[in-house]
Amino acid sequence: MNAGKMAKITAINGAQPSPGQSSGSIAVRVQVEFYMNENTFKERLKLFFIKNQRSSLRIRLFNFSLKLLSCFLYIVRVLLDDPTQGLGCKELNRSCSNQNYTPGTIDWSPIIWVNRSLPLWGLQVSVAVISLFETLLLSYLSYKGNIWEQILRIPFLLEIINAVPFIITIFWPVLRNLFIPVFLNCWLAKHALENMINDLHRAIQRTQSAMFNQVLILISTLLCLIFTCICGIQHLERAGNRLTLFDSLYFCIVTFSTVGFGDVTPKIWPSKLLVVIMICVALVVLPIQFEQLAYLWMERQKSGGNYSRYRAQTEKHVVLCVSSLKIDLLMDFLNEFYAHPRLQDYYVVILCPTEMDAQVRRVLQIPMWSQRVIYLQGSALKDQDLLRAKMDNAEACFILSSRCEVDRTAADHQTILRAWAVKDFAPNCPLYVQILKPENKFHIKFADHVVCEEEFKYAMLALNCICPATSTLITLLVHTSRGHTAPWEAFRQLTGTKQTLNRESQQSPEQWQKMYGRCSGNEVYHINLEESTFFAEYEGKSFTYASFHAHKKFGVCLIGVRKEDNKNILLNPGPRYIMSSTDICFYINITKEENSAFKKQEKHRKNHESKLSYHGASRLPVHSIIASMGTVAIDLQDTGCRGASGATLALPAEGGKEGRRPSIAPVLEVADSSLHTCDLLSDQSEDETTPSDDEVSAGFEYAKGYPPYSPYIGSSPTFCHLLHEKVPFCCLRLDKGCQHNYHEDAKAYGFKNKLIIVAAETAGNGLYNFIVPLRAYYRPKKELNPIVLLLDNPPDMHFLDAICWFPMVYYMVGSIDNLDDLLRCGVTFAANMVVVDKESTMSAEEDYMADAKTIVNVQTLFRLFSSLSIITELTHPANMRFMQFRAKDCYSLALSKLEKKEREKGSNLAFMFRLPFAAGRVFSISMLDTLLYQSFVKDYMISITRLLLGLDTTPGSGFLCSMKITEEDLWIRTYARLYQKLCSSTGDIPIGVYRTESQKLTTSESREMASQSQISISVEEWEDTKDTKEQFSCRGNHRNSTSSDQSDHPLLRRKSMQWARRLSRRAPRHSAKTAEKINQQRMNLYRRSERQELAELVKNRMKHLGLSPAGYDEMNDHQNTLSYILINPSPDTRLELNDIVYLIRPDPLTYVPNAGPSRKDSFCNTVGQDTREETQL
Repeated sequence: MNAGKMAKITAINGAQPSPGQSSGSIAVRVQVEFYMNENTFKERLKLFFIKNQRSSLRIRLFNFSLKLLSCFLYIVRVLLDDPTQGLGCKELNRSCSNQNYTPGTIDWSPIIWVNRSLPLWGLQVSVAVISLFETLLLSYLSYKGNIWEQILRIPFLLEIINAVPFIITIFWPVLRNLFIPVFLNCWLAKHALENMINDLHRAIQRTQSAMFNQVLILISTLLCLIFTCICGIQHLERAGNRLTLFDSLYFCIVTFSTVGFGDVTPKIWPSKLLVVIMICVALVVLPIQFEQLAYLWMERQKSGGNYSRYRAQTEKHVVLCVSSLKIDLLMDFLNEFYAHPRLQDYYVVILCPTEMDAQVRRVLQIPMWSQRVIYLQGSALKDQDLLRAKMDNAEACFILSSRCEVDRTAADHQTILRAWAVKDFAPNCPLYVQILKPENKFHIKFADHVVCEEEFKYAMLALNCICPATSTLITLLVHTSRGHTAPWEAFRQLTGTKQTLNRESQQSPEQWQKMYGRCSGNEVYHINLEESTFFAEYEGKSFTYASFHAHKKFGVCLIGVRKEDNKNILLNPGPRYIMSSTDICFYINITKEENSAFKKQEKHRKNHESKLSYHGASRLPVHSIIASMGTVAIDLQDTGCRGASGATLALPAEGGKEGRRPSIAPVLEVADSSLHTCDLLSDQSEDETTPSDDEVSAGFEYAKGYPPYSPYIGSSPTFCHLLHEKVPFCCLRLDKGCQHNYHEDAKAYGFKNKLIIVAAETAGNGLYNFIVPLRAYYRPKKELNPIVLLLDNPPDMHFLDAICWFPMVYYMVGSIDNLDDLLRCGVTFAANMVVVDKESTMSAEEDYMADAKTIVNVQTLFRLFSSLSIITELTHPANMRFMQFRAKDCYSLALSKLEKKEREKGSNLAFMFRLPFAAGRVFSISMLDTLLYQSFVKDYMISITRLLLGLDTTPGSGFLCSMKITEEDLWIRTYARLYQKLCSSTGDIPIGVYRTESQKLTTSESREMASQSQISISVEEWEDTKDTKEQFSCRGNHRNSTSSDQSDHPLLRRKSMQWARRLSRRAPRHSAKTAEKINQQRMNLYRRSERQELAELVKNRMKHLGLSPAGYDEMNDHQNTLSYILINPSPDTRLELNDIVYLIRPDPLTYVPNAGPSRKDSFCNTVGQDTREETQL
């Protein structure tokens, strides 16, 4: 190739003048030749034999074949040779033919001379000549000035020993039968094989693993040692035992394996010496080879090796790319990924640049994961590492950010580069990317699925303020349930089976835990309407009709649809939407329809079943849902004889003495447009349609439109309540007056609604997503809560530009560590306090200590302001057990034991029964990592979650809101009747209930927990109570049984002791019941005294700051209640007072003709009337 180039260049430069031109008029031309290499014969030979990769590989392959051929010819010669027949040169050894071996003497003739036939000699001479010529040529070409370096090389010496004697026999025929150790060519073959493998890697431009080369070297070394020993022992023993090749092989294997049977042994000293030499060589060479192999094996264990191409083509695998792999992240991914039955045969290849830590290594050695998970140490930015992971054959690639990094922006930059590298290497591989900062999201728009952590986090925390426990609701929906309830208990309740359980089973979860755990198994599924048993019969009917009747008949909650020709999902498109056979239905259920078995209930039931179900028309049919191994059996009620009005839902008059109770209108198959439009838009309060005088005077006239400024690229436009003119930046500062207003604290503003306070470290762009859902257009103006941002660092101008258009949004520089800052920002009359995890504390030397500061600060808030609803974000979900911590609370200890049991069972949400999580008062963004994992199976989950949180707004799609059950609403009685009422009146779809109830503790349970929850108070003069001290129990309820944190205050202890002395003088003898009551009163007094002391501290600080302490409620707290969520409860679930129902409300703009907002004029195109927030029942 190079020679051709040089010839072409020479021809161009050596052109001759044309005949028409004179030599005098032509300038002198000089012929120039350009060479990439020296134009010498040696250099051209060197280029062919050494430098050129492909030709060099062919030469080495030919050399390797020659060496193997010489060894093969040697074996043929041994098999054809017979030592008893003529021994070579008869002129030199005439007396050797009849000589026998005697002990002590060695006949050297069979060792020196062999019987070699003429054709075999010709072949061996030819091979020797070619080998010697090639060796001399390569030595000449690689000569660099030192001749001895070439001569003293071991391969050159072996070549001389094996080839030169054959050439000598050409000129001296007498020596043709001279023994030549041709078997030593096996070492030259080994050397040629190593060079050939190296040239092969260079030729195909591929780096094979060092492990393969080392294993090849070790095997070839072992074979050469054994072959040399076999041939050497066989030849030397020609003068001794005359062993065959097989006998020599047997002897070598027995000797090298250290077995040593002794049946075959060398007889003469030369063969014994050879055995000693070979054993010494093996003891030196083999350990070195094994050491190098072990080192490479350890390095490979660290780096993870390769994922073979054959496995990638025959098996399905996904790749997980992370910057650092923590055990929590790994277990969350594996548990969620393998929770789906169809993913059991998938393999997970982890590509991580760091070395595997000890915890991860131990987990991956468990047989459950060792056969499924492959760890590769490498970088996603290197094509070699992506090739090792077979990224181009992967089913998906998950790229996760490291949220524990100090610089989260830098972590996002690394994630972006990884996504770009994977997209460049494997364009067809689906990408699932997790990003931290919303401003970096537009760089990875090409990814198939993207989850921005701060977007979801702030939107979820915002909805927590208006729809309690939204974070818990979303977390439970996006997790794959594995049955968080006791399956036997659920089955026993549904079937009426009675069986004696063991002692541990008698300590079953409480009723709220059973309901909460059973409902937490609900997930979002999808199915085509024409293929569905749930929804096929509702083709051509309205959406609300299909949703209500599907829930009534099957217990499933239809929440949204997607048309075949449209990618957008519509949550509750409203009663005007007509179901089509090609629609994709999205529903909430305990399991998907494909795993359900349907049974028609028999008309004739057994006697005991009839007795259980005999309640007349007042009892609703119970839809039995029995979950076992992913399959649900649903008992279908025969509703053919019932009218569409659902008369069985109406409550009968008790005893016929009361008048007729209110009835519920039926859900129409096709919505009456005039009726529903009137229901949704016409019944509005006057303060919604016409601003009050106070609002006009205060300048609180709001417009509806799109925010004119977004703090980052890629934010979804949302129709919001906005101000006509932006607020000056000076007026956004809550604690400092300006020329426009003179207020310096929240109390001075005189807000009508309670505050929502957000405590954050910095005003990041994600905080914008906290404000938008709280200012969405469908929130009534009269219910907008003022928002106060309590920031550690002052916000920048870009952020202030974004929030200055929103009404009643303020900020204040301060910290939750400072009580004065909390009081100035209005914590005493705040509805919710949201504590966002600080970025600077997310990384710590001990991982779980990252939340230490946040937890202690929240505990302080909980102690000082017990009536305040605090919503906290934590880095690690495991730290939820420290929220509102009570060291001696027996109920908290019981929940801790329950959590440990759930963790031992392999539960994805072991902490789900913790009271703060169940009540929605604590949240960790890592719990939403499963949203990205679930999108691999359910590609619609991210879209539905964004719609529920208000991050995306699709025309015609509904939004998440809530309503509270009051005393006037209790006539509805059941969840099914509520479902019907909402669908028939406003078109709302209920999806769950948030229930708050008081904690009750039975006497038996209190006695069992008494030893753990008692408060030891040493009273000197009350000695009579010592004997009955162990009988004192934590009466009342679980959480008021002890103080939240029993600190030793001398004043309080002295008052308690004086109170106890007075009681002991009045009643020296007490019964168990009376003593129990006294103990409870004493503990209540202790708690009340502690609260009063904290209240005095807060009031003194308020007076010092010039604030009125009138609004401070020091006694009211939430310690006596517990809250939990019931997702898609059964239709016969009874409603209770103060239940909060989660609703998906239709888009109000859908019902207003020509009300579509225009982006060009975001302030002029407003909706004339607001949707009514409260549903009147």
